[in-house]
Amino acid sequence: MRQVIQIQNVSKSFGNLKAVDDVSVDVEEKTLTILIGPNGSGKTTLINTIAGFYRADRGSILLNGTNITKLPPHKIYKMGLARTFQIPSLFWKLTVLENAMVAARDHPGEGFVGSLMRRSWIKKESETAEIAFKTLDLVGLYDVWDHPAESLSGGQMKLLEIGRGLMGGAKVVLLDEPISGVNPKLAHEIFEKLMSLRTDLGMTFFIIEHRLDIALKYVDSVVAMAYGKILAQGKPELVMSDPRLIEAYLGG
Repeated sequence: MRQVIQIQNVSKSFGNLKAVDDVSVDVEEKTLTILIGPNGSGKTTLINTIAGFYRADRGSILLNGTNITKLPPHKIYKMGLARTFQIPSLFWKLTVLENAMVAARDHPGEGFVGSLMRRSWIKKESETAEIAFKTLDLVGLYDVWDHPAESLSGGQMKLLEIGRGLMGGAKVVLLDEPISGVNPKLAHEIFEKLMSLRTDLGMTFFIIEHRLDIALKYVDSVVAMAYGKILAQGKPELVMSDPRLIEAYLGG
């Protein structure tokens, strides 16, 4: 299977702290892969480095074969990689539909001059709304399209962030604890939505997650980190039985 993300000997330090230490990981296309490990193991730093929020000190990161190591986040986003956060960041007073629509790329009405030329963007606005409705249906938010984002539950907010990534054209999404603080029923629904998006749209998800009792039922592969290094990666049943991972959790 094709590797959509290739992380090659990447390191990232903050002063004397080496948060990511010579890490190499491949994420296969059209899979759900979770990144696990004790607190402080370097998971979030690795995700932020992939997304361009941090610049790797050494090593390289490839997205669909293109080197993105030195690119800023907005350029990586335009290449089809989106990143969500543990605490969602939405436009709270806008509706769910409006939050989805503002994520659409290359709208002719975004610029000052273009915004004054209504004829140049009104058709695009209608097309964007139609796509947004379809996207909200995909992520299970169609019934609340007219609700303000601030009224959503925590799980729905995370689904909306995924939907905004889809509106931006993302085919690869980095998720930071998508079911943290979410009730078990909705947590299962979120992973079921991710599976549907993988199957129906060919999307790839690289996910930080601590709630393994739920996540392991759905994922294709697991990457385990501790102390900034990769301990194990592969099929869930193999990684979870690795004695190095068990020792890392007990020691953490």
